[in-house]
Amino acid sequence: MKPALVTAVVGDIVNQPDCEAIVNAANPRLLAGGGVCGAIHRAAGPELEACAVKLGPIAVGDAVVTPGFRLPNRWVIHAVGPRHGLDPDPPALLARAVENCLRLADERGVTRIALPAISTGIYGYPIEEAGPLLMATARAMTGKLAHVEEIRFVLFSADALRWFA
Repeated sequence: MKPALVTAVVGDIVNQPDCEAIVNAANPRLLAGGGVCGAIHRAAGPELEACAVKLGPIAVGDAVVTPGFRLPNRWVIHAVGPRHGLDPDPPALLARAVENCLRLADERGVTRIALPAISTGIYGYPIEEAGPLLMATARAMTGKLAHVEEIRFVLFSADALRWFA
């Protein structure tokens, strides 16, 4: 088993057609929201929210899977990251969210997965802290995954990308 490649690119999370799964930076009730979550829900269509809310609420650090509906991706993995300054132990909860996403992807035979910078939007996690933690968590998981060949962080700007180097 070859360890997965961990990459980071600037791009649009809803335009990763070569990935079988993308990750939604979700809220606990799995409702369509703003930011990355809103973009994913808009691209997937109303079926995504109707399906997702039946799986919620979920705890911070947890993740669930739905079909991708109108997205080019088979799966959407919804992960709830910590709210910086509000949730206890944000680093542990952020790492747990990524671990759960990767585990769920691997269980479904996903070879490529695209993740946003979970918690760095409206949840206020500083990108300079979250980026290195997200990368380290993904790298630590690579040897534990049977199917995942690429873990791709899709970021909103070149400035964000530098924290994933």
